[in-house]
Amino acid sequence: MQTHITTTPFGRRALTLGQISSQVAAKAMPEAALTNKWKTFGHIREARELIGATDRGLAILNALLTFHRETDLSAESELVVWPSNEQLMARANGMPPTTLRRHLAVLVDCGLIIRRDSPNGKRFARRGRGGEVEQAYGFDLSPIVARASEFADLAETVQAEKKAFRVVRERLTLLRRDISKMIETAIEEHVPGNWGRVLQNYRSIVERLPRTAPRQLLEDICVDLEILHGDIREVLESFVKTQNPDANESHFGRHIQNSNPDQSYESKYGLREKEEAGGGAAETDNVRSLPKRDLPLSIVVNACPNVTDLSGGNEVRYWRDLVAAAETGRKVLGISPSAWQEACEVMGDQQAAITLVAIYQRTDQISSAGGYLRNLTDRAREGKFSTWPMIMALARAKLEESRKPDIAPAATKQDDVPKMPVSDALLKTLQKPRFRT
Repeated sequence: MQTHITTTPFGRRALTLGQISSQVAAKAMPEAALTNKWKTFGHIREARELIGATDRGLAILNALLTFHRETDLSAESELVVWPSNEQLMARANGMPPTTLRRHLAVLVDCGLIIRRDSPNGKRFARRGRGGEVEQAYGFDLSPIVARASEFADLAETVQAEKKAFRVVRERLTLLRRDISKMIETAIEEHVPGNWGRVLQNYRSIVERLPRTAPRQLLEDICVDLEILHGDIREVLESFVKTQNPDANESHFGRHIQNSNPDQSYESKYGLREKEEAGGGAAETDNVRSLPKRDLPLSIVVNACPNVTDLSGGNEVRYWRDLVAAAETGRKVLGISPSAWQEACEVMGDQQAAITLVAIYQRTDQISSAGGYLRNLTDRAREGKFSTWPMIMALARAKLEESRKPDIAPAATKQDDVPKMPVSDALLKTLQKPRFRT
């Protein structure tokens, strides 16, 4: 029977509060505590970075476990093993003595084992007449039993973190692939937009990636990439929808011809506009299927280049610039203040400005800009009007204008391609046949 359990290390090694904490935890474990030593060792190996153990330390711990004959470690059994350094080095694949001592100290500091040193520092066991162990000096494995559930939880946490890291890396890879290919397609098909700036934004996000990045940084970058991905996707989808003129009831194919906006539209064209204002189910469904996000300002400016005339030749860089240009356009087009105010109240200043600059872009095809604006305002009030198809129709018209055969093939609108550095492979794709009509 043991007469005394040592609590301090032999020689010059100092006692630490961490060692006392491990001893307290081992002493407080339930008598019925039981664990499979190899299963718990697997949990320790999985969570070694959280525990603070080293790979060499785990090799030593594995060797120490082999000196205990039972597979299941129980609080009721003897948990002290007393191998010599030579035996430990042999089972640890010939580890040098200095390395062995250093990593044994790491195991003690991590609370994975407890030193039970004899008065002279030797490791041995004193047995009774019946062969049972009365007193053992060596390494106590009781922390493995006492902390078995803790190690299991730590291993589960590490596995969940690894899975989350793997998922976010897959998500990042897919977003980068999608965005790069969508930008390439937009340039190749001459989709209206400042794709040079979009590509710069994409590169600025990707350049934040270091060689080794924590999961949280990857999550933040994925959020920024998803916003950019959504914007590009909506522009491409809206451009595709405009390729079918019959799919958009807001196309510029019909215009108000009555010069008096206050009269009822009883002329042939006015009656058609009045019927459009009523709107059928197909038209309403089409408007509801359009993107809910606001149009990018760059798309609006690209589709309505005449807006620079309204801004005095200055670049339209912000929405406030567009609203100011629209106010000037109202006066140029002769739209009454009441019609403009009503449009702003129903659509909002930004959407009303987009509508007005689009009307200004096609002013040569509209007899009454004020009447046309009132008609669109009425349709917007009923939820049957969106600026998306209007702007994309203008963008398509601009694209078709650029493809007229009176321009030599050697000078096929190279200026329309965004000024940006592109690869040789991408330049080759730009020489392919243009968008099919």
